[in-house]
Amino acid sequence: MNDPEASPTAVCQVLVENAPQTGTWNMALDEALLESGANAGQCWLRWYRWSEPTVSLGYFQDREIPDELRSLPVVKRLSGGGAILHHHEWTYSVVVPSRHPRARNPPELYAAVHDRIIGVLAELGVMSQMRGSTAAFRDDSFLCFQRGDANDVLIGAHKVLGSAQRRRRGAVLQHGSLLMASSPHAGELPGLHDLGLQQSLGEGLVQKLAISVAELFGEARYLDSAPKNTLEMAAELQQNRYKTDGSFAQ
Repeated sequence: MNDPEASPTAVCQVLVENAPQTGTWNMALDEALLESGANAGQCWLRWYRWSEPTVSLGYFQDREIPDELRSLPVVKRLSGGGAILHHHEWTYSVVVPSRHPRARNPPELYAAVHDRIIGVLAELGVMSQMRGSTAAFRDDSFLCFQRGDANDVLIGAHKVLGSAQRRRRGAVLQHGSLLMASSPHAGELPGLHDLGLQQSLGEGLVQKLAISVAELFGEARYLDSAPKNTLEMAAELQQNRYKTDGSFAQ
């Protein structure tokens, strides 16, 4: 059932990409989709993975990389927050155009998307909840998953999902990272498979998430690929912005 707050005429274009891509391409395509949302009023939901362990820095974060992560590729995100180690995880990006009701209150978008993800996990027998309070947390840790936000999704005491946003000409880009398993580069951060989700259940998880989250924005329209003009814009951004200075976006 579609969400009652979504526009009855709205269409959300959905990409679920099983083939992992480089960090520079992932960030370039997300920026191209944000431009599509800002210029053409298109709504997008994208779920994707990374072809190698990669650190993405929040837009306002400097490049002081900890020693244990310096060997990894680094790319800058448009969205804010702390750094993400993209390894055994899925990333989502959602672009909401300015005219869509969901763009009116960007902070509420965090809770709306996270509630849907919590619901899908519960269907699979994994109980999670939003943090709600950040009184015991500082926000100066390098990695996002070592920080605390009220909208973080937790399993027990462990953060498994965090999100951040960027706004451009009224359109909203929201990024989120869903940890599936711990990485050798950050073994202290467990993922869903470490915390109770069976590997076999994980195979269909992202499809379920795509269906549930897309319903927030209207009628889901599943695509095999972004349109040609969007891909061309992404390729230009990748070359001229995100590959600058050793895979670091300026």
